[in-house]
Amino acid sequence: MDVLAVPQKREDGWYLSLMAPNTKGPKFAWLDPSRLYCNSQALSDCVKDLLKPFQNETIDLVAGIDAMGFILGSAVAMSLGKGFLAIRKAGHLCVQTLTQDYSDYSGREKLMEVRVDVLKPGLRVLIVDQWIETGGTMRAAIKLVENQGATVVGQGREPWEWNKAGGSSVNEHHLRATPVSSPMEELRKDKRRNGDRERTRPGLYVVFYHVYMWQSFVRGCRFTFVLLFVSFWN
Repeated sequence: MDVLAVPQKREDGWYLSLMAPNTKGPKFAWLDPSRLYCNSQALSDCVKDLLKPFQNETIDLVAGIDAMGFILGSAVAMSLGKGFLAIRKAGHLCVQTLTQDYSDYSGREKLMEVRVDVLKPGLRVLIVDQWIETGGTMRAAIKLVENQGATVVGQGREPWEWNKAGGSSVNEHHLRATPVSSPMEELRKDKRRNGDRERTRPGLYVVFYHVYMWQSFVRGCRFTFVLLFVSFWN
């Protein structure tokens, strides 16, 4: 695949095919979206699609969530001609901050922080992250913004399928997300098929193992019987 190539006809969501599938196993995310950022046209089209739901909204500032949300959030901010605010993992900022605890997609408890000298009542903020899995990270970011009096206009992410529960819980805050894009469904199906194959392999290994052990047991019994027979006749 030529990652930098741009098709003559750019269909809706064409850039989604540039996302790279997981090749390292279940300990990693099933997909790496960052490859599309290498293609300038893909990144531009992705940002345009992400902003479609907010065309009639007043946005004063864009906030991005640590860490991949920094890339997409900065691109969104540049497209809008607005500033960018980094919402960090706790412990990185050397200035006064407000912190918020949250559980990430793996269930681990963490802290997130944001500086306290930017947000203020009346400021309208668009929060951007690369994706939403369980919604815990986005909910924490929303609280950090709203606890300083600013208004969350909405949350933006790359337009591909998310965890339904996470999306629903975030939408309870009356935020609008970008639409689910169908080109990702084939990658989802491939992931499910690969996952199913991987889940069946241990079962086959268990079967082969038991067959081998049974054969070893039978051979052992035969050998023992021969020894007993020879010992008896002697």
